[in-house]
Amino acid sequence: MKIIPVPCLEDNYAYLIVDESTKKAAAVDPVEPEKVLKAASEVGASVDCVLTTHHHWDHAGGNEKMKLQVPGIKVFGGSLDNVKGCTDQVENGTKLSLGKDIEILCLHTPCHTKGHISYYVTSKEGEDPAVFTGDTLFIAGCGRFFEGTAEQMYQSLIVTLGSLPKSTRVYCGHEYTVKSLKFMLTLEPENEKTKQKLEWAEKQREANQPTVPSTIGDEFEINTFMRVDLPEIQAKFSAKSPVEALREVRKIKDNWKG
Repeated sequence: MKIIPVPCLEDNYAYLIVDESTKKAAAVDPVEPEKVLKAASEVGASVDCVLTTHHHWDHAGGNEKMKLQVPGIKVFGGSLDNVKGCTDQVENGTKLSLGKDIEILCLHTPCHTKGHISYYVTSKEGEDPAVFTGDTLFIAGCGRFFEGTAEQMYQSLIVTLGSLPKSTRVYCGHEYTVKSLKFMLTLEPENEKTKQKLEWAEKQREANQPTVPSTIGDEFEINTFMRVDLPEIQAKFSAKSPVEALREVRKIKDNWKG
């Protein structure tokens, strides 16, 4: 399984997931189809489906164009999200396959939008799994609660995504990492892992390299949004529950000028 990040727009990521034995590829959120198709042709792959995480234009806005470029292509999107160009709606637990070796499990991760889907991808080759989290989970961050509640984000981040194997590689929808880590250090200035990650991320960006992927295990160490089960994190925000702490952290982030 080969995963290729394709930078789009100002700070978005589309992705190609390539089944190396058949050269079949899935495109995740191909907002600029020409860039994604070019990346596919560079590795000799053909794109035969689109995985849309959610309906926002900077993720789903390339779907119609993709259908024109690749006639008959399947475009998957969450059944509760009105995804532009969607041909096949998916639910929590829907299973898809790609080529010969790749399985894709659709996970409903609502809050940023009510029908947001994350795609959990495994390969028969025994490689570390990957999850494409759109705007639900960022490296050291999470999406704004546009269409949902702190309860839903807790369920999406900690229960759904947090129960994936710790080695799962996290591919998110935006290059927000440096800014997100700087914010995390305002909350947990003593977190050495976060300091190290920020140093690394700044070097990556200076070299014009992506900061994806992270891993689920890493996120439990550096991402305060995913650390709200810890009593010491709840205490920082005078919260009586993980959900209350999560709500508070999001509120602070929404007003942070950084």
